Amino acid sequence: MIPFSVLDLSPVTAGATPAQAFKNTLDLAQHAEKWNYQRYWLAEHHNMTGIASAATSVVIGYVAGGTTKIRVGSGGIMLPNHAPLVIAEQFGTLASLYPDRIDLGLGRAPGTDQSTARALRRDLQNSADSFPDDVVELQRYFADAVPGQRIRAVPGTGLHVPLWLLGSSLFSAQLAAALGLPFAFASHFAPDYMMTALKVYREQFRPSATLDKPHAMVGVNLFAADTNEEARRMFTSLQQQFINLRRGTPGKLQPPVDRIEASPGELNNVAHSLSCTAIGDREAVKEALLSIIAQTGADELMLTGQIYDHAARLRSFEIGAQIRDELSREQAGEHDDQSATQSV
Repeated sequence: MIPFSVLDLSPVTAGATPAQAFKNTLDLAQHAEKWNYQRYWLAEHHNMTGIASAATSVVIGYVAGGTTKIRVGSGGIMLPNHAPLVIAEQFGTLASLYPDRIDLGLGRAPGTDQSTARALRRDLQNSADSFPDDVVELQRYFADAVPGQRIRAVPGTGLHVPLWLLGSSLFSAQLAAALGLPFAFASHFAPDYMMTALKVYREQFRPSATLDKPHAMVGVNLFAADTNEEARRMFTSLQQQFINLRRGTPGKLQPPVDRIEASPGELNNVAHSLSCTAIGDREAVKEALLSIIAQTGADELMLTGQIYDHAARLRSFEIGAQIRDELSREQAGEHDDQSATQSV
């Protein structure tokens, strides 16, 4: 069975603080490790009062320090916001502190609104255009040092920190294929180009020293509960968050509601953006995940859930892990049946 991983935006809920969000993040990471999730990634967003993980590398260190074996990384670092050398030093430090546990997922979007992006970057246009060159530069900093190399990431040089490219369009799919890197598609909020991007990535992939064949991850919103009604109600927090973002009034993650105050057009737009979602009780979520796996041929699923109540969030990811284990047992049983048939 393919691995399941976790993407956490460290949600700040209404009435709470970033400090509480970080405590919840570490608690979820520790549970995810116990439930054998493959990775625990955090994302860079800025000027958003409902997301606490802006200083992403700092939060990664906090999570890695509070866990023992789960891989921890970024989903992602928005590289145009930073000098590649700075990111190499940060993740070289993380990889030195937590060997063989750190992933560096990279995106080329600002992770915020245009005004905040300008506050983050000295040159907004050129920094985005230089993304491919910046990725290659970052690769050089993590490679073994060569004679005459004047600039090194210390720490970082020779650590070969795994790089992933993230995206919601064809650009990063093509770049990941050209560089022979693993690719993660942001289908959990921008599903339009998912199938096309995956096709392009697989068809254009060039084996590299990093990866000999394509490895594609897809993002899925997970809202699992003991009943369909409970799961659908939990989902209204994320729906409200998206509607408020589209209205230009982003804020903290709101509690679930019985009825969302929005126009039919707004609801339809949000439903489209969040169509890559597994929602419901165990059976409903299992069916949805199986459908996504079959549709995409994904090598890994990155599950995320903006859920207001922390206990409910834990339960959602627990159910996700139980479904993964159940699918794995079913797959093993089918393999054993096939082997027995072939031996007759």
